Amino acid sequence: MNEYVYPVIFGVVVGTITRIYMLRTDYRQYPTYLHGKIIHIALGFIAAGLGTIAVPALLEENFTAITFLTVAASQFREVRNMERNTLTELDGYELVPRGATYIEGIAVAFESRNYLVIFTSLLSTLSYIVFNIYAALGVSVICMITSHKLMAGGKLKDIVNIKFVKPHFDGPGLYVDNIYIMNIGLKVRQEEIMNYGMGFVLSPKSFDARSTIANLGQRQAILHDMSTSLGIFKDSGTPALTPLAKRDLDDGRVAVFVLPQRKDVEKAIAILGQVPTLENAIRMPSESKAIQKGRNAD
Repeated sequence: MNEYVYPVIFGVVVGTITRIYMLRTDYRQYPTYLHGKIIHIALGFIAAGLGTIAVPALLEENFTAITFLTVAASQFREVRNMERNTLTELDGYELVPRGATYIEGIAVAFESRNYLVIFTSLLSTLSYIVFNIYAALGVSVICMITSHKLMAGGKLKDIVNIKFVKPHFDGPGLYVDNIYIMNIGLKVRQEEIMNYGMGFVLSPKSFDARSTIANLGQRQAILHDMSTSLGIFKDSGTPALTPLAKRDLDDGRVAVFVLPQRKDVEKAIAILGQVPTLENAIRMPSESKAIQKGRNAD
């Protein structure tokens, strides 16, 4: 039996297990059970095979075989396109859409996880061949833990302070704290909003956070996650019952107005804090050399 058979099998198994470990169906319900998971597990198996076979090819000085990794990269870019197209089509049927920024973040995450599987399989197989199975097991555990940490991004609670504020009307104008949300003229809609509506004020902890939560994609992600987790008092054809997030133009605070079916302030604040900070929405103006030369941004 070829000396590389056991290391290759080990690398493929570890890589596939890593992909399964990173594959979760949470409140976002994506990927769906069962067929969506099968697709991603199959792609993870292929990625594990690519990473594993690269090691014997290098050791045997078969450098032309390494070129297939570049082909794999182009194929996994199609994974991003597949996820983007699927979620964009589904987004049109959501009561509160995810938004393009959120969708792009999910698509990039699915592509990048296949690359993490390739690196995990490659390092595990290399450790098996160079050292022994015990060293390979140790490297595999480290790679899986690292992959899981890289999978988790920042949370909203890291960049803002969250405060519950009961919505109120000033004439037909709906306000959360002193931040204007929208105009509601119908009395019956005003009563529904007062019965079901909840308001929250997000105060940025830094100048960078102020720019991040100003992003429309980040605000749409907040509204989607809140409505998904707590339900929403809305149906199609009722624009007055649409959740909104508006800025205070003076200090950069963001008021979040939602209409949950489950009014629980503590749970709502916890859910708000766990909303992911979208990579495409993160802004760091404080890193600008022009700003650094001037006075401190506050």
